Amino acid sequence: MADGLERLWTPHRMTYISGEDRPEGGYEKPTGCPFCLAPGLPPDESLVVARGEHVFAVLNLYPYNPGHLLVCPYRHVADYTELDAPETAELAAFTKDAMRVVRHVSSAHGFNLGMNQGGVAGAGIAAHLHQHVVPRWGGDANFMPVIGRTKVLPQLLADTRDLFAKAWPA
Repeated sequence: MADGLERLWTPHRMTYISGEDRPEGGYEKPTGCPFCLAPGLPPDESLVVARGEHVFAVLNLYPYNPGHLLVCPYRHVADYTELDAPETAELAAFTKDAMRVVRHVSSAHGFNLGMNQGGVAGAGIAAHLHQHVVPRWGGDANFMPVIGRTKVLPQLLADTRDLFAKAWPA
């Protein structure tokens, strides 16, 4: 029976939802962890925006909003309390830089920042700590995500990565 609703199909999301792209052995081990693998991939495959001594910034492959970045330690740790002082300081500095870059490149009006600690708290990859930096704009929670359960991304992730990488402070 027709419901009168338009459909915007996003079949690429099924890979994430179904877990088909999970590596053999899961995310718990560094050999299968995308945050451990990303820094070693070529720039056009990794979506890494910037690299520090202890942490790096990478675009979220399944963003909540355009420009959604993750700040991750290189070290495979699950809990914020496991970071040492230099990692904690650089994670904070990279979060600030990420906000500045996104504001500069895409004029974000605000941000949601956060870490989901553990699977029960919503962490999709609970085994490797990551700080979300989600840009927000007035009216960005329109009918598409609220009613249509669909996010519209206006730019390819590789193009966003290039813009952010160029704008990242040296």
